[in-house]
Amino acid sequence: MSHPGAKPVLNNLSVICFAGEDWWYHHPHSKNHIMKRFARCGNKVLFVNSISMGLPSLSNPDLFAKIRRKLSSYARYLRLTEDGIIVVSPLALPFYSSAISRRLNQILLLAQIKLLMVYFELRDPVLWIAIPTASSLVGKLGEQATIYQVSDKYEANQMDHSTSAEVIRSMHLDLLSRADLIYYSGRKLYDEALGSHPETAPKSRLLEQAVDFEHFARATAGVDVPPPDDIRRIPGPRLGYFGAMESWLMDQNLIRYISGLRPDWHWVLIGLRAAPLEIESLPNVHYLGPKPYDQVPTYASAFDVCVLPWVTDNVFVNYGSAIKVREYLATGKPVVITPLYEYEHLNGILRIARSAGGFIEKVEDALERDCVEQRVARQSAVIGATWDARAEAVSNNIASLLRR
Repeated sequence: MSHPGAKPVLNNLSVICFAGEDWWYHHPHSKNHIMKRFARCGNKVLFVNSISMGLPSLSNPDLFAKIRRKLSSYARYLRLTEDGIIVVSPLALPFYSSAISRRLNQILLLAQIKLLMVYFELRDPVLWIAIPTASSLVGKLGEQATIYQVSDKYEANQMDHSTSAEVIRSMHLDLLSRADLIYYSGRKLYDEALGSHPETAPKSRLLEQAVDFEHFARATAGVDVPPPDDIRRIPGPRLGYFGAMESWLMDQNLIRYISGLRPDWHWVLIGLRAAPLEIESLPNVHYLGPKPYDQVPTYASAFDVCVLPWVTDNVFVNYGSAIKVREYLATGKPVVITPLYEYEHLNGILRIARSAGGFIEKVEDALERDCVEQRVARQSAVIGATWDARAEAVSNNIASLLRR
């Protein structure tokens, strides 16, 4: 039975994680949280920053911002975190549609990873793969087990890169067949996989997102911490959002519409985006940039309502499982989101808006009629869904796999 504060049972293992994100530039993601807990329990962890699925097309407005971000990551190349995790940004060609490029990348990546394995004495590793482009490395690193974490509907993402959906799907299917254990980060991904790939069911698990509960519960813990200056200057009511905010992810039409009808509501956006959003020019939309993870609950304490205004007509987004929703719930603040399959079962505990008018109604209801009982219900819904509990469950699964 998993419980808050539990520790992974694995120790003295070598783990190589091929992540779908870079360590430095994102609000901590599931791989970040789980690998930290593995490292704290005496495992050697090599965290490989995203080897990407290719560059966006030349017409993509985010192209040069993404190139700058990746070059900055390459400049750090190799670092050791305070948790003892080895983080590397390996050199790779940002082209995967070409078979020649994929072969060159395999050679480049194997050379770099094997060198690091020798230097840091990583033996008989467990591979944790969370990006399809790492499929060519399976079976080449002397691994004793391969874990495949499916975090997204990969082939549906044609916004961040120009690699064809067919190439991505083939790499994904290869990993499904070769992995010893498969984790799905979202309910929609998991439910669909059981229907379309029933042969993988015995090795498939749902690994729902989790939360650093005590960290985010500080937002309503009653501690009198003044809000930071940049948010204190923004009048209320404040509709707060933190996390990634790409142009194809955020429903800018929704925000623009509501901003016009409710000019006294102020949208506070915190996090990363490759390029400025059009809505940032609106007088009641305030982009405050990324904030350190430790400070996010302090900002959330100044929100009146936590919001997730994601688009609903994008297939890739519809498979999302948004860690921030559980973090919102842990703050105790009212939560209003556009529909996500992942959180339909929590409808009533959080507020799901199915139209622009519905979004306004839900926010008004949160501002006018929210109560202590509802806050307690929100926090109770996620208090047991901690990253410690997830890491313990994963550790038990891997330990059982290795014994077999």
